[in-house]
Amino acid sequence: MPSTSLDRSPYLLAARGEPVPHTPVWFMRQAGRALPEYHKAREGISMFESCRRPDLVVEITLQPVRRYGVDAAIFFSDIVTPLQFAGYDIEIKPGVGPVAADPIRDAAGVAAVRPVTAADVPFTTEAIQQLVSELGGTPLIGFAGAPFTLASYLVEGGPSKDFARTKAMMHGNPDLWHALADRLADVAIAYLAVQIEAGASAIQLFDSWAGGLSPRDYERFVLPHSAKVFEAIASYGVPRVHFGVNTGELLGLMSAAGADVIGVDWRVPLDEAVRRLDTPKPVQGNLDPALLFAGWEAIEPEIDRILEEGKKAPGHIFNLGHGVPPNADPDVLARIVKYVQTRSAR
Repeated sequence: MPSTSLDRSPYLLAARGEPVPHTPVWFMRQAGRALPEYHKAREGISMFESCRRPDLVVEITLQPVRRYGVDAAIFFSDIVTPLQFAGYDIEIKPGVGPVAADPIRDAAGVAAVRPVTAADVPFTTEAIQQLVSELGGTPLIGFAGAPFTLASYLVEGGPSKDFARTKAMMHGNPDLWHALADRLADVAIAYLAVQIEAGASAIQLFDSWAGGLSPRDYERFVLPHSAKVFEAIASYGVPRVHFGVNTGELLGLMSAAGADVIGVDWRVPLDEAVRRLDTPKPVQGNLDPALLFAGWEAIEPEIDRILEEGKKAPGHIFNLGHGVPPNADPDVLARIVKYVQTRSAR
């Protein structure tokens, strides 16, 4: 649970829909590829090894807080990290993404996915406890991959554009699909619980690839499992954020899954996103990452527009509409943070 000082941070106030001193801002993928200090810290070290070293996790998580002055830090890890400890052989290949050695095709593959415990990820607990100590009044966001997105990697064997095998399993063998998604919901729940119990002030469930589904398929095959995750961690009392890419047609359903805050990519204006939700909730987003390369004259009016649209929600957390591109200029991101905080100050 957040401490009293954390409880009044702009990020947590906005996530609860309470008045804020300024619109809080942070960036997805802020801890990572755009920062030269990140590349220096990770030189010669694989992604998974980096995630297992508390010293590196702490340093990388803190880098954007130091450089940008963002209102929240996000735990440095990867959504597939817990799968390694759920009995599955998966790796992150540079330039490709998560790749599964033996894609799941049958009940035996599903049965091989086991629950994750705190004993599996002691490095996560250690890193978060140290981060909370060093961050002081800046909240730390923990996260996990949503069941559908995790399943898509395990069924497809890696990143996919059409999710053909995943959809084929959903419709052709729904019992197998639901068994897999249920197990992955348990993985997400356990990993989020570890992070919250170690001191994370909020969590974000990334259903990165849910936008590849129709609303009907989402409601039937995905929503129950994401809802299970949100319900299981509700008792912790921390804000729960839900985000996916190209999910404009799913915003109402994603909200119905039980999140407190809905992340919106750049395709839907925030005021329209609020209208699509099942009930008024704080929103997060949603500057198009491509605009980071357009020059300040183009960026500033877009920030103003987004801040204005965000007023339609009970709370607004400024962010990009997806992650920071690897070739983004850190100075531009720092300028955005300062501008949002100053422009929105009350």
